[in-house]
Amino acid sequence: MPGFLTTHVLDTARGCPAAGLAITLYRITGAGREKIAHKITNADGRTDGPILPAEDFALGQYELVFAAGAYLRAAGPGAPEPLFLDEVPIRFGMAQHDHYHVPLLISPYGYSTYRGS
Repeated sequence: MPGFLTTHVLDTARGCPAAGLAITLYRITGAGREKIAHKITNADGRTDGPILPAEDFALGQYELVFAAGAYLRAAGPGAPEPLFLDEVPIRFGMAQHDHYHVPLLISPYGYSTYRGS
């Protein structure tokens, strides 16, 4: 099975998918990080297709950066500035040719992630 990477974002404070949230994917290299994808979540809080499709998949370390601050500002007025959360980076490794799913659950004051299915 070829590997690929998917993600989605849920707004746990509002109880809905986080639509319109920007996500950037980087490959971590010895020299730093290389931007390899940029997507916006759809109405279901998912990207339209894998953020890293099988034809671009490679084993290694990666970082997803979720633009949570821009989403939270757009989701409702009254958030104190500076926001508690702005960019949320998640650095992880992919050691097998498999489907990796890295979801983000966010609220204005916290987030969590896990390896999903």
